[in-house]
Amino acid sequence: MSNDNIKPSCDQVIDIIPDPFVVIDRNYKIIAANRNYTERFGMSTDEVVGQLCHKISHHSDVPCSQHGEHCPLEVVFDTGKPTQVMHIHYDKNGKEDYVQLQATPICGEDGKVKYMGEYINPVPQLYDKDALLVGRSPPMMRLISILHRVAPTQTTVLLLGESGVGKECVAKYTHLYSQHPGAPFVVVDCAGLGENLIESELFGYEKGAFTGANTRKKGLFEVASGGTLFIDEVGELPLSLQTKLLRVLETGTVRRVGGTEYIKVNVRVVAATHRNLKQMVKEGTFREDLYYRLSAFPIDVPSLRYHKDDIPLLVEHCLASVEDGDQYLPLQPQVIEKLLGYDYPGNVRELRNIIERAVILANGETITTEHIMLEEKQVDEPQKSEPAISAVNDVMTNNENISLMNRRNALDTASVIEVLQQTEGHRKRAAEILGVSERTLYRFMRKIREEE
Repeated sequence: MSNDNIKPSCDQVIDIIPDPFVVIDRNYKIIAANRNYTERFGMSTDEVVGQLCHKISHHSDVPCSQHGEHCPLEVVFDTGKPTQVMHIHYDKNGKEDYVQLQATPICGEDGKVKYMGEYINPVPQLYDKDALLVGRSPPMMRLISILHRVAPTQTTVLLLGESGVGKECVAKYTHLYSQHPGAPFVVVDCAGLGENLIESELFGYEKGAFTGANTRKKGLFEVASGGTLFIDEVGELPLSLQTKLLRVLETGTVRRVGGTEYIKVNVRVVAATHRNLKQMVKEGTFREDLYYRLSAFPIDVPSLRYHKDDIPLLVEHCLASVEDGDQYLPLQPQVIEKLLGYDYPGNVRELRNIIERAVILANGETITTEHIMLEEKQVDEPQKSEPAISAVNDVMTNNENISLMNRRNALDTASVIEVLQQTEGHRKRAAEILGVSERTLYRFMRKIREEE
């Protein structure tokens, strides 16, 4: 037989793919993996092939759908269509990585889905202290997944959600992963400015346009050109300015106050509001055409009460912004219980204020429940926001006590020792299983040694 008739093997073909790539069958078993995939997890091809995909990437004995994540394999086999989702994987060093998964069906000769091909695109994360979006719960993972789909485009984004959920952080995150992260990110808050001031801020003005206009001033659309303009509380924009905003969005040009020429701008607009714009359209206080222009890609930013499992991580993030804030970690179990039992009408902003007050009141001592000052309302027992959310931590370990500890971010000596034994002393991996930072685990271990 001529060598010209020999076809390349599957392994040879997928090794050409520059990203980590894996082929998986209906039963979650890995059939083939390229070199980049095996290197990512620090394993050989023989160690990977035949293993369950969730065992390799999640260190879990059960599929990711059983702990609240969106399983791409199940979607591909159920629908026969490609899908994209954000997950948390563990790399070869046991470190958590946010990854964008692109899954596509591989069909047999009968046209039915036989395998799934999956690309893994790691998403670079900022250092924890500077992270814009903090959380591992299904609502937060869904949000991050959606943002990574829309961020590289120029599509106008409308962020919807209650006050304090962090819409500006979401806007910054969208800009960070856009095609021009180094370009300007400019913010204008319509709620804090009067009509005349909003107009001059957004569109600029010419010299002599009004009393006090002694020089020409560029508007924020011009300043943000090439980057992103975040229009916060767009629902507060007066009707007269809604018309002008619509024109900018449709034509890509602005005219300064007092000017006659239209200036070309290239701006990606992200707008946000806590108000019900649909209802405002019905009431005639918001233009319908502007609403549809802004809501090309609407995103609901979840309220904190719907992802309470992220509260321990958010608390660590808040403390990281305080000088010597790590001295207050780990928090007492009773403190975590109290924080989990509150619904946070002010959302993440309110949680941050609560933690800052607690630090001031603790004055260098251990934070107790007495330092957690909540609004005057009944604090119930910790509630589960959604079944899927509370399931996330339940499968991080087979030990029920450790799962409970993960949800509450409360460390105890027995659990720490048990996890360290399971990880053979790997402190970083142990910290991830326990649901705390490596720094928090180190401080707790030091505390244990001091008490011995």
